[in-house]
Amino acid sequence: MADVFLSYARQDADVARRFADAFQASGFSVWWDDALRSGETFDESIERALRDAKAVVVLWSPSSVVSRWVRAEATLADRNRMLLPVMIESCQRPIIFELTHTADFTQWRGSREDKIWQALVADVRRLVDAQAAPRGAAASADAVTATTEPSRGSAPVRPGVVILPFVNMSGDPEQEYFSDGVTEDIITDLARVSALTVASRNSAFSYKGKTVAPAQLARALNVTHVMEGSVRKSGNRVRITAQLLEASTDTQVWAERFDRTLDDIFAIQDEISKAIVTALKVKLLPAEKQALEQRSTSNAEAYELFLVARGFQRKGSERLKPVIVRICRRVVELDPGFAKGWALLSIAESELAQRGIEGYSVGSARNAAERAIAADPSVADGHAALAEALIRGSMVFDDTVAGALATAFRLDPNCYDAHLVAGSIGLAQRDYEKAITHFERAIEIDPDAYWPAGMVSQAYDEVGDAAAAAAAHRRALAHSERILAEEPDHGAAMGFLVTSLASLGLADRARDWTRRALLFDPDNMRLHYNLACAMATLEDADMAVALMDPLIDKVSPGALRWFQSDNSLDPIRKHPKFVAMAERIARRLAAEAAAERTA
Repeated sequence: MADVFLSYARQDADVARRFADAFQASGFSVWWDDALRSGETFDESIERALRDAKAVVVLWSPSSVVSRWVRAEATLADRNRMLLPVMIESCQRPIIFELTHTADFTQWRGSREDKIWQALVADVRRLVDAQAAPRGAAASADAVTATTEPSRGSAPVRPGVVILPFVNMSGDPEQEYFSDGVTEDIITDLARVSALTVASRNSAFSYKGKTVAPAQLARALNVTHVMEGSVRKSGNRVRITAQLLEASTDTQVWAERFDRTLDDIFAIQDEISKAIVTALKVKLLPAEKQALEQRSTSNAEAYELFLVARGFQRKGSERLKPVIVRICRRVVELDPGFAKGWALLSIAESELAQRGIEGYSVGSARNAAERAIAADPSVADGHAALAEALIRGSMVFDDTVAGALATAFRLDPNCYDAHLVAGSIGLAQRDYEKAITHFERAIEIDPDAYWPAGMVSQAYDEVGDAAAAAAAHRRALAHSERILAEEPDHGAAMGFLVTSLASLGLADRARDWTRRALLFDPDNMRLHYNLACAMATLEDADMAVALMDPLIDKVSPGALRWFQSDNSLDPIRKHPKFVAMAERIARRLAAEAAAERTA
C-alpha cells in the first residue's frame, strides 16, 4: 500500500516525476503509473492502487482536466476524503472541484524548502497518520487532530467562520465599494480574535456572486460557520441584513436587520462582530475586546470616501490614480487622524510621481506616509507607504527603509504593499529568490493584481528555470490582456505585456505593441522605461536607448539608481550607446550628490 497515489496526465510526466521524487525524498512511498508491471491490466492496477493509497495528489493542468482517467481518480479520491489537488499549470478545473482548495504549484521548481511544498507534505502526513491510527480508536484520532496543523478540508480544531461578501442591494453597481468595504472590515475585526479561525478576504471574495451550500464552503475553507448578508444604501440611510449559519446543518444561529443612518455604520459593524463572537461562544482577550471597539475613523463621510478610493485602487486603473489622490485628500481633510486615508494617499501619489505626472512628488508622498504613522503607528499601511516613498525617491536601502518594512510586517504579515516594496528591493539587490517570495505572496493576497505578476516574471528570468520563467510570463500576459480589454491605454499593463511578449520570444508582437503604447500614452515616463527593458530583452540597444534617453534629465535620482541596477537592461549594458547613456546617468547622480552636500 503506497502512501501517495499520483494522478496526472501523460503530457505532464516530467512534472509528475518531480513530485514523485520529492515525495520519496520526504519519506513517503509513491504509486504512479511508472510502477505498472508488464502484463498488468491497466485499469485494475490503477483502481487497486487508488483504493489502497492513503492520499491522492491530483496534478491539474490543461491536459489533465480533459483526461477521463484523472477526473475519475479525482472523483473517487474526493469521495473517500483522500483528495489533495494541486495546480501545476493555469487551467479551469472541472466544475465539481472548483470548491475544493487547490494549492498553486505553477511556480514550484522542486525545492523541498519551499513553504508551499512543506504545506503539501503536512497535508499528506495528516492523511497518512490518520489512516495509520487503529480503527475506532477515537482517542488516537483526537491526538492526531490536536498535534497536527489543520489544513483546508480537515476538521477544524476551533470555531471558524467565512464572511461572504455582502450583496449590494442598492441597484447601483457603483455602491459595490460600500458593501465590499463593510465585509472587509468585519473580516479584519474578527481576524483579531485569537480563538477564532477566519477565512481570508481573498478566500471569501472568491465566492462573490456564487451560490454555494454552507457544507461545501465548510469543507473547502475549513470553517464551521458561514455568515452572509446584504447592504442597501440610499443617501444617508443604510440597511444591513446579516445571518450566521452553522455549516454542517445549514441552520441559522443568529440573524439581524439594521436600518439606520450612515453615521451608525461603525456601531453596526461592532454589533455584527460581537454577535458572531457571542454565538460561537468565543472568549475575547482584553486586548482583543479593545481592538474590536477601535475604529480607524469615526467620521462616516471620510469612511465612505475612503472605501470609494480603496475600491478604485484595487481596480488598478491608471486613469483613476489622480481621482484617488483627490478623494484621499478630502478624506484626511475630513479626518486628519485617519491613518489609512493618509497611507492610501501616499501610495497613489508615489505611483503618479514615478510616472512623471506634473503636480505629484515623492516628497509629498513621504509626507503623507509620515502623517499616517503619526496618526496611528499600529497601522501597517503607513509604514509600508513610507518604505515605498523612500525607495521611489532615492533607491537607497538604508536602516530607515528596513525599519519601516520590518514594522509593517510585524503589524501585518499580509500587508500587500509591504510585500511589493520588499519584492522590489529584492530585484534591485539581485536577490531573486527574495523577490520571488515577496511578489508571489502579494499575488496570493490579491490574485487579481497585475503588478506583482509582472514584476515577479523578471525575477524568474534570472533563476535558471526556463519553464518557471515562461509560466510566470504567461501569467503576466493574461493579467495585462485582461486589463487592456477594459482600459486600452493602461500604461503599466502595456509595459508588462510587451516585456512578457519579448521574453516569450514573440518579438514581432512586442514591437507592434511598443509602437501602439507610444501612441496611446506618449508622456508616461515609466512606460517608456518598461518598453526600453523589453527592447533590451530583444537586444535592440538602439531602440532601448532611444526610449530611455529623454528620461535621464527628468526622473528622480532613485529612478536613475534603479536604471543602474535593473537586471532587465543587462543584455545591452556593453553596447556603446548604452555605455554613453550610463555615463550621463553617473554624471547627473554625482551632481545631485554634490548639490545635496552643499545645500
